[in-house]
Amino acid sequence: MQVQLTNRQQHILCAIIRHYIATAEPVGSKALIEEFDLGVSSATIRNVMGVLEKSGLVYQPHTSAGRIPSDSGYRIYVDQLITPSLQDATRSLLHRARSVPQERGTEAVGKEVEAALQQLRPWEDWGLEALLQGAAQILATLSGCITLITMPQTNTAQLRHLQLVQIESGKIMLIVVTDSYETHSKVMDLFTASSETKPEPEVIDHELQIVSNFLNSHLRGRSLLELANLDWSELDQEFQRYGEFLKNSLVELTRRTFAPAATQIMVRGVGEVLRQPEFSQVQQVQTIIHLLEEEQEQLWRLICEEPETEDLGKSRVTVRIGAENPLEPIRTCTLISSPYRRGSVPVGSVGVLGPTRLDYESAIAVVAAAADYLSEAFS
Repeated sequence: MQVQLTNRQQHILCAIIRHYIATAEPVGSKALIEEFDLGVSSATIRNVMGVLEKSGLVYQPHTSAGRIPSDSGYRIYVDQLITPSLQDATRSLLHRARSVPQERGTEAVGKEVEAALQQLRPWEDWGLEALLQGAAQILATLSGCITLITMPQTNTAQLRHLQLVQIESGKIMLIVVTDSYETHSKVMDLFTASSETKPEPEVIDHELQIVSNFLNSHLRGRSLLELANLDWSELDQEFQRYGEFLKNSLVELTRRTFAPAATQIMVRGVGEVLRQPEFSQVQQVQTIIHLLEEEQEQLWRLICEEPETEDLGKSRVTVRIGAENPLEPIRTCTLISSPYRRGSVPVGSVGVLGPTRLDYESAIAVVAAAADYLSEAFS
């Protein structure tokens, strides 16, 4: 969602969100004047709040109440306003705010998580499941959210046959047959928009056959995890154009072949989160608990789903706010997740689930630090 806000509108939106995160109470202009050194009059704040409401970023839960952030407001906050410079500027606005505590910086949060997780080393002495249970409990304590950590996938499928086929100009299908005769395929664009030279289709067909023969002779019998971590620069120079395509395709295929099971998610911190005022309705609590206990396969697929990115080796944090979540029981919640990896291959995911009224800076830092720690542990 692209909304252009002035500096004043950004600061007031930040103040509204920070007040609501801390208190769970709607906020009016008088409270903002008392709690934040915004440097403007109450009338100006009311005008800006009106603009934010018309933009769909805040709303009044009922006529006589102050404003609270909408899902769209939180999305703007996460995408556009959480930056080191703006965090510093917004913190400087805090003034006489007993109900709005000074926040820890994201770097400090990350170090706190890292220090706590280091207590689990050497994890080989604990055992894998004990390590993840301990990590989940630490994250639940530090984030105040429900923590979700999937068990790492140990796919041992081996390559039996590989074939590259051009299905139309510039589109290549990679077909992989495993030792159990399962077939997996992935279609990707061979060329980017910036590619300067594009060989004739007949040339590509010929090259694809040569590359397929070369890969089959060298890679047959190796696991899919090994394939995704190969150094494709070993390909002859004239076939380098296929290296990135093959790497990305095999990483995607490896991820897709992981079959989730109901026991693959460690869940901690449920009791604390469900005492938040957002979860006062018994029926809502029951649907969330049912999802966590009985429908983990759906949840597994959601938290292990990665956004499209050109850099598949980079750890990415995904933030799904409110109605952005496709699963009905958590459409009033925020889910923050990031994969952890073995090499460049995602083998599991770390996530936190809480109300949309969430300390996003800290929660994102917690998830990122945990994903980095587990990636290091499993590499």
